[in-house]
Order: sequence, then C-alpha cells, then structure tokens
Amino acid sequence: MMNDDNKNDNSNDKDSLKVTNDKASAPNGMDALSQYFKSAPSIREGRAIPPLENWHPEQVTDMDLTIKANGEWWHEGGHMTRQSLVSLFATILWKEENNGAVEYFLKTPVQKLRIHVEDAPLLINDVGIVEEQGESWLEFTTTTGDVVRLDDEHPISLRAYTMKDSDDNSHSDKSKNREDNESTESSTQIRPYMMVRNGLEALIGRNAFYHLTEIGELTEREGETILTLQSGDNAYTLSMPSDS
Repeated sequence: MMNDDNKNDNSNDKDSLKVTNDKASAPNGMDALSQYFKSAPSIREGRAIPPLENWHPEQVTDMDLTIKANGEWWHEGGHMTRQSLVSLFATILWKEENNGAVEYFLKTPVQKLRIHVEDAPLLINDVGIVEEQGESWLEFTTTTGDVVRLDDEHPISLRAYTMKDSDDNSHSDKSKNREDNESTESSTQIRPYMMVRNGLEALIGRNAFYHLTEIGELTEREGETILTLQSGDNAYTLSMPSDS
C-alpha cells in the first residue's frame, strides 16, 4: 500500500537548507513560512493547531511542495526528511473546495501557499486501544502528531485510489520495474481513510490497518469482507469485496 518509513537523506534535505537563506528562489515559500513560525513562538514550541478558520488572508501564491501518496513531503524536488519541520508545517494545513475542485494550502494569517497533495495530506502510522471511564476507544496517531479517536466526527471510509507515475518517486528501481510489469488493474487500490480535522483526511498506513484488522472482527457476507470496529459505545463497519 505504501512505505511509512522516513529515510534520512541529507543530500536531498532541501527543507533544512532553504528555510532562511534561499530568498531568491522561494520568496513566498520556505522563507515566508520561516518568518511566520519565528513570529508565532506558541505554535513553534508546541504543536497546537492555530485557529486557521479565523484567518482570511488575501495573498495566495503557489509553493513547490508536494505531499506524496505514501505520506512523504517533497520540496523543490527534494525529500523533506526533517520530521520536526514537516510536523510543524502540518499544523497549518488547510483544505478548500472551489467550484468542485479541492485545493490544499499552508495557511498563515497573511497568505495561503498552494501545495500539491497526491492523495491524503496526512498519514496514520499507529492505532491502539485506550481506556477511559470504563470505555474502550480506538485511538489513531498520524506521523505528524495528530491524535484522534474513532467516533461519529472521525469516521473511517474505504475508497479506490489509482496509482500515478509520480507515486514511484520514493520506490527503488527494483520495485518500480516490478510494478511496471503489473497489469493496469493492479494500479488501483482500495485504501482506508480517516477524517482528522478541518476537513483533512489521513490515509491509514498498511501496518496500522493490519493492526486494525487484528483488533476488530472480520466476517464474510454476500461476497464482501466486513470489518467491525468497536470504539466507545458504538460499532463501526467497513466492507470491501472479498477479492480486493
């Protein structure tokens, strides 16, 4: 489904090199974000989500930043391996729908930086059970620090995702060659997603979803596999074709 691991590749770690110095190439990108975080110590020192819904900046510009389908962040062609910086940027992720088209931004009080998201902007890599006041809840954690519980406001859904050529950027040559030999149908996957915050969804990573199937109950019904998950007082079901 995807690779949840972050590899340290200092040669490509452009995010750590251009935050404050490369004003010529990114006057409204990394430098602008650096200036914002320097002026917002409460956000920088912790990981509180700022009141993005109350900000209405008029300045909108594009930033060469892509969140890949496997959860990796890439800036100007380089993999951002500095997880602390990625987690910081994730606090100002913003989603809008304009004329039926979904757009993603990094949003500050003075501007919105439009970025590209191949699939979901967040990635869940851990799931566990927490006990609270005699009830058991399923709790999910993203790679960038969000923690949410499965409930009516944070549901899980399954939908098809079609792999694109750009999804191969983080694969080894051997893996890419193997995928190139697969049929067209194999490039479409049924992926699990969970609502997190401000309309932002997280893709549930392969290992986390496998753990979820161990926690829940699997049954077969009319050619479908049904996964039933108990969280709090409610049971939630996911169904998919048995041959998927």
